[in-house]
Amino acid sequence: MLTAQDVIRLLQLQPHPIEGGFFRETQRTPETIPASALPSHPGDRSAGTTIYYLLTADCVSEMHRLPGEEVFHFYLGDPLEQLQLLPDGTGKTITLGPDLLAGQVPQLVVPAGVWQGSQRLPGPHGFSLIGATMAPGFDYADYITGQRAELTSRWPQFQERIHKLTPKG
Repeated sequence: MLTAQDVIRLLQLQPHPIEGGFFRETQRTPETIPASALPSHPGDRSAGTTIYYLLTADCVSEMHRLPGEEVFHFYLGDPLEQLQLLPDGTGKTITLGPDLLAGQVPQLVVPAGVWQGSQRLPGPHGFSLIGATMAPGFDYADYITGQRAELTSRWPQFQERIHKLTPKG
């Protein structure tokens, strides 16, 4: 059975510089969309980007928000649970994984402007490997890190999950 270290090595993943986990950008379109066509983005953006993203038991995808939609695709390993905090004060958890009968989904969309964070659920593999696709493409200038105090004050019903997904506070 593949280990997390095998997948990291075989897919040439690197530690994510802000979010946690491991990643590698696999595609960035050469076409760009001008900032004038993207009112929620502060500059020109690639038309689309795609990454591999891996979580182990030692890390989470920290709470963050992006101005564009992000689509996640489950590839292999243990299921991944994502928390989404919606602008209207509600939220939901979605499990990305292979077990459709258990309510897991192989693909999910994070709407633009929604706070999101994920963690691997316990399982025999020790990792979760997913892909993420964005159009317009990802840019670090768009990434906003979630602060625990702010998020728990707006979404107190998710305090325990927010705490796990904001390890730096």
